[in-house]
Amino acid sequence: MQTISRIPVWLFVVTFALMFYGLGASFVESFVNYPTWPLIGAAEFKAYHQALSPLVIGYMVVPMLVGTSLTLLLAWLRPAPIPAWAIWLSVGLQLVVWVSTAAIQLPIQFQLSSDGLSLPLIQKLISTNFWFRKIPQVINIVLFVWMMGLLVRSSRTETVLANE
Repeated sequence: MQTISRIPVWLFVVTFALMFYGLGASFVESFVNYPTWPLIGAAEFKAYHQALSPLVIGYMVVPMLVGTSLTLLLAWLRPAPIPAWAIWLSVGLQLVVWVSTAAIQLPIQFQLSSDGLSLPLIQKLISTNFWFRKIPQVINIVLFVWMMGLLVRSSRTETVLANE
């Protein structure tokens, strides 16, 4: 019987938690914050957006970057029950999110921060955010739940075998 090493398991558990934290934080940003921006007055929007941006970086972007970094580390330190292709698929899905962020969403955010309220830009942000960030993130979470299932199933099997 092959015993599952604890370091890869804990690395996976922490990464799993960060993936869910990042998804939840980004859902609040996407489905609560963005749609309410048009309700902020044009005179106040620029100051609001500039005050909000560092908070989003600290509470959402940094944990998501750490999660992506840990996912990459899982490519080398993954628990045995989890197939390598699943980790690489997760990395690919997260890469889609980061490329979209850099190429589409950040330029929109910078423009909103410098120019102020723009309803067409907010609509473009909401639309591109859904297709290029939320969809890959949800697929990634489903993948992580499946990987956790493999890990739990394997752990249960080990426990049953150890108790026989």
